[in-house]
Amino acid sequence: MPMQESYAIEAQGLTKRFGDFTAVDAISFNVKKGEIFGFLGANGAGKTTAIKMLIGLSRPSAGEATIAGFDVYNETERIKENIGYMSQKFSLYEDLTIAENIRFYGGVYGLSRRQIALKIVEITERLQLEDYSDKLVGELPLGWKQRLAFSLAGVHDPAIIFLDEPTGGVDPTTRRQFWEMIYEAAARGITIFVTTHYMDEAEYCNRISIMVDGRMDALGSPRELKEQFAAASMDEVFVRLVRGNSN
Repeated sequence: MPMQESYAIEAQGLTKRFGDFTAVDAISFNVKKGEIFGFLGANGAGKTTAIKMLIGLSRPSAGEATIAGFDVYNETERIKENIGYMSQKFSLYEDLTIAENIRFYGGVYGLSRRQIALKIVEITERLQLEDYSDKLVGELPLGWKQRLAFSLAGVHDPAIIFLDEPTGGVDPTTRRQFWEMIYEAAARGITIFVTTHYMDEAEYCNRISIMVDGRMDALGSPRELKEQFAAASMDEVFVRLVRGNSN
């Protein structure tokens, strides 16, 4: 399935089964380059299973997909080289300093010593942590850890950054600050694919999809979906989707 020039992600009929249980049921969507794409749904809706297929950690049961132009079946290593990933747990080493974490992840992604040195300066300055580069990550406030984890997901300048429930457990102010970083990354041309169960975060995305019981039951911009479902908020859209599927 050749990838169109304007798309960072293409998926057609992507499916994942575990025995008789279908966790992801034939979802189809495209994500444009530089787009902030929200992948929404309640816990257990299939978001994490879908993202694992997209980043090459889980082989699909059926369907097709390309990520940054690479096939999810045959080019998973190339996919991993061209994406960044951040989970809710942040994947930071708390017994290492900020600089050591940057150095470690830079090495994992194959950056040279010079590139890593430049990244330490770039990231600490961007996060206003230049005076704290020797501070242990375990001693940082949660919001700082979150912003650092996002920066490390993009340390190798990937085409796409996948964020899996990145704002879980943080306060609203910290969530807004984190979204400012997402906007900055998108402005640099990075495609952002973010999963969340916070419906208010849908308003921050260019387009969103909503998964219900493994299916993609809605797809469009926040404005389009609110108009489609005659709803005043994304919370209302979600409630109507869930109620409609329970009838």
